[in-house]
Amino acid sequence: MKQYVEKSDTILVNNVKVHYEYYFHDNQLERPVIVLIHGFVSSTYSFRHLIPLLAGHHPVLAVDLPGFGKSEKSNTFVYSLQNYAELIFSVLSILKINRVVSAGHSMGGQVALYMAKLRPDRVEKVVLLSSSGYLKRAKRTFRYASYIPFAPRLVKRYFMKRDYKDALSYVVYNKKIVNDDDVIEYAKTFEDDQFFHSLIRILRHREGDLSAEQLRKIEQPVLILWGKHDKIIPVHIGKKLHFDLPNAKLFILDKTGHLVPEERPNEVAEQIFEFLDEDSAYPSSNI
Repeated sequence: MKQYVEKSDTILVNNVKVHYEYYFHDNQLERPVIVLIHGFVSSTYSFRHLIPLLAGHHPVLAVDLPGFGKSEKSNTFVYSLQNYAELIFSVLSILKINRVVSAGHSMGGQVALYMAKLRPDRVEKVVLLSSSGYLKRAKRTFRYASYIPFAPRLVKRYFMKRDYKDALSYVVYNKKIVNDDDVIEYAKTFEDDQFFHSLIRILRHREGDLSAEQLRKIEQPVLILWGKHDKIIPVHIGKKLHFDLPNAKLFILDKTGHLVPEERPNEVAEQIFEFLDEDSAYPSSNI
């Protein structure tokens, strides 16, 4: 039987509707809140196995970024990494949350790092789960092409041709964990035509990932967890992040693909708890 309170709501933040899930114990509110930020073409659903493990010990906030999940697929929101980070801070202010650990998977890892860069006074630590890293901004040709009126239809046609079960199986190590419920849930994203307009705006607005020079200025402790068999963002990106972030440690999870929080929730939770209990800097890793 769960011991925490669960609050789920959709609120208007910075002129866009944002869905969030907040889990907490009344006696844990003095602890920093773990803010879970999902990856590209994903949602809070990707943390369904991890949240119950974390919420038993720490308050947890999971947010559907605009364009994804149950949040609005807005035609006015600026879909940049920095704007995502600033929007999360607005959600935190509404919920009166001051101290956080930003934790992001894939693209969400960059949002977590932007949060640490923008507000080091509020972000105490960072957790990166197979994070995006060192991606450049889309080429000008593609950004210009995004303004073609039928561009969203072309993007939709591309995605609708894909076999969603095959796509999910590709990003995990153990194909047997992909079940029909997961396929149905992830496929819901593509049922909303506005989603494809959001993808176009992400292509247009997303700036490049933080540079090595910018990463070296992030002083908070950072835990990096990576799947050894990640085909989407290879492990060498994790090693480079470990090198550039001055106070980071890296753990590589064997027999694990890109969906780290879904494939290895128990190990991820254990590493996060150990990380949150540590006070000192550490250059260590398991590589």
